[in-house]
Amino acid sequence: MTQGEPDPASAPDPASASASASASASEQEREQASLPLLLEAVLSVGSELELHATLQHIVDSAAELCSARYGALGVVDPERVRLTDLFTAGMTGAERAAIPRLPDGRSGLLGALINDPRPLVLDDLTRDPRAAGFPPGHPPMHSLLGVPIRVHTEVFGNLYLTEKRGGGSFTDEDLALLRVLASQAGIAIGNARLYETARRRERWIEGAAAVTTTLLAGSPAADALMCVAERARLLADAAAGVVLQPTPEGGMEIVAASAQGDPGDLVGTSIAPGSPVLEQLLGGEPVFIEDSATDPRMTTHVRERFGPSMMLPLQSGGQLIGTLALPRARGGRPYDAVERLLASQFASQAALALVLADAQHDREQLAVYEDRDRIARDLHDLVVQRLFATEMMLESTRRRSANAPDGDTVGDELGRAVDELDSTIQEVRTAIFALQQPPTDAPTTFRGRVLRETGGAAVLLGFQPSVHFAGAVDALVAEPVAGDLLAALRGALAAAHRRSEVTSIEVTVDATPARVVLTVTDDGRTPPGTRGTTITWHSPL
Repeated sequence: MTQGEPDPASAPDPASASASASASASEQEREQASLPLLLEAVLSVGSELELHATLQHIVDSAAELCSARYGALGVVDPERVRLTDLFTAGMTGAERAAIPRLPDGRSGLLGALINDPRPLVLDDLTRDPRAAGFPPGHPPMHSLLGVPIRVHTEVFGNLYLTEKRGGGSFTDEDLALLRVLASQAGIAIGNARLYETARRRERWIEGAAAVTTTLLAGSPAADALMCVAERARLLADAAAGVVLQPTPEGGMEIVAASAQGDPGDLVGTSIAPGSPVLEQLLGGEPVFIEDSATDPRMTTHVRERFGPSMMLPLQSGGQLIGTLALPRARGGRPYDAVERLLASQFASQAALALVLADAQHDREQLAVYEDRDRIARDLHDLVVQRLFATEMMLESTRRRSANAPDGDTVGDELGRAVDELDSTIQEVRTAIFALQQPPTDAPTTFRGRVLRETGGAAVLLGFQPSVHFAGAVDALVAEPVAGDLLAALRGALAAAHRRSEVTSIEVTVDATPARVVLTVTDDGRTPPGTRGTTITWHSPL
């Protein structure tokens, strides 16, 4: 071979060069064909703000982009290190229904990608030693491509593709396309999560404001607790919302319950003192439970019907009012960190509203007591004093008229006037005493208990019996004599109610240090031709 002549061995093979050029051109064509699909997929996953729709768009776009028959997007719970939700593409509703349970990612290749979030490419997943097999009814799968989806630095979930269309395995190009899509999906998911969190926060804030408005409107205590339970159940999408309050024995009891159906035997269910969960609740700590039916801390008989649950203290200013429990149904979705935070904030706001409502009720009651006390003082200082002065004047007049020609008649009339004034004074004094009693509390004095009995009888009789007290009845009459007297009074009032044409009843209690006399007189018809009945009950003291 002379210098300058080309070496035949080093000369390029025309056929080989042609094949290489053809392969390069084919690869370029595939890349050019994939670019519009990638752009379309990126635009598609970024077009939704609702998180559920965004996740479904991602898995549908990924399967189409890489020509995969099946696709899945598993949402990873970082606290539990498992899948909490699975969105699929390529499977019909009937195929999903045929699978008894979807994988949770705790084992198998799905779990491998959770524990080691790096791209995974397999020609035949059934031959991989990490494979855990398929559940009954699951379609057969061989080729696998998986990549993690990151939102900022957090692994949100994993994207899985199986069964490359046309046979064969997933290529490096498929992996590159899927990684680009996963990167854009992370941005879209981050935006959707922010939007969903803002919406959820808005709903909880509106719910807390509605509860506060309702409670401060003056609802009774039972209605207020029911309002808190009902609103919290709806906001948390729980199967039930219950409010528990401490018992004198040291336990806790459900005092208000709201459920999707009949709350059944929820109200009245108690947590016994010494229960592990009770120690946390009484200490003002929230309790979060994965499964109420199997958690050893749960001891009530109703736990069997519930799954994930939150138990949140209702406390304000160091005061523990009770506990708000929000259990979901068996097999329900666990509560995530955002739901726990929002529910805890709602419980704090509801507790504050309950305290304010209770304080407002106390202020209203105090205003009522002050007004009643003012009326009683006015009656005592003005009316009774004037009546008593008038009685003294009439008594003096009766004595002076005794020597007059018609003194007996005038004296009788004046005597009757004095008696009427004395009776009126007794009635006014009774009214003053009734005004001084708390309207919603059970009376503790004997005088108050007598007035309560006659007031209750007035509903049936249609009129208020007249009541007179003589002597220091509250100081002299004690148990068990007081109980016997009240029983006799109830019997006499019932007997008067059974008689016909009763239009007035007079009750007199006369107490001395030696004995007490109860007299009940009515104007009802008894034997033919007579009217009026008197029942007298004596008891030594």
